[in-house]
Amino acid sequence: MSDAVQILKDLEPAREFFIGIDSDGCVFDSMELKHKECFCPQFINHFGLQAVSKYARETWQFVNLYSTTRGVNRFKALVRALELLADRDEVKARAVVPSRAEGVRKWIERESKLGNPALKAEIERNPDPDLQQAMAWSLEVNEVIGKIVRDVPPFPGVVESIKCMNQKADTVVVSQTPAEALEREWKEHGIDGLVRAIAGQEMGTKAEHLALAARDKYPADKILMLGDAPGDFKAARANGALFYPVVPGAEEAAWQRFRDEALDRFFAGTYAGDYEKKLIREFEKSLPENPPWS
Repeated sequence: MSDAVQILKDLEPAREFFIGIDSDGCVFDSMELKHKECFCPQFINHFGLQAVSKYARETWQFVNLYSTTRGVNRFKALVRALELLADRDEVKARAVVPSRAEGVRKWIERESKLGNPALKAEIERNPDPDLQQAMAWSLEVNEVIGKIVRDVPPFPGVVESIKCMNQKADTVVVSQTPAEALEREWKEHGIDGLVRAIAGQEMGTKAEHLALAARDKYPADKILMLGDAPGDFKAARANGALFYPVVPGAEEAAWQRFRDEALDRFFAGTYAGDYEKKLIREFEKSLPENPPWS
């Protein structure tokens, strides 16, 4: 087991409750910036989609920002976006055939720590051209993020909320962003010291993060996951935990409601049930499953 994963495994409860917090799009208003200015341009460039750039951009944004796959791991997003793009009539009409990224697809099926370190190790064992193309894309995405993504503060109310959480809960960042970017962004805004650990994609899936850091250490009804994507909800439920949605497009209102009522309910044991169900219904309405062009 890697040292990074061991950090989560070794965490011992210091407080009665546990709260996992997603980062991009939940704590930081960085999703639009990262995907529109960093991920998508490199997607078009590395996968030869210049002739259908308009549709590639629309597809990438749907997969990563405006649908049920919002917040999904970058390599899963890559496969999904190429798949959707290949099915579009506009793309077929222009005789463009996007890569199927079969090598990446097969790698995803057998690997859970879907980050550059695991991909690099896989390429050393199996120098598949699809994997090499995905690695070149991913490395350049990280480079561009390092140049462009800065001065993006947490949403209003986030810092105060985390301080309130820390009165009774151990808090950990649970994210599919690379650890280097997470640590840089949390440190830039002086909030890295407000959480006990920062878990990125190199430590596995969000469900694995919660399992290692919290499951069997706290009662299930005292574990809460905050996130802005369906993957956060699934990670919570995979561990029998509760979920608080930070609804895309209404983040400030979501954090206000969390501070004003949801956190107190969680600590009081009255969060589960009708209250949580109502919030999840609102959340699910905000992210469609099928693209508008279908």
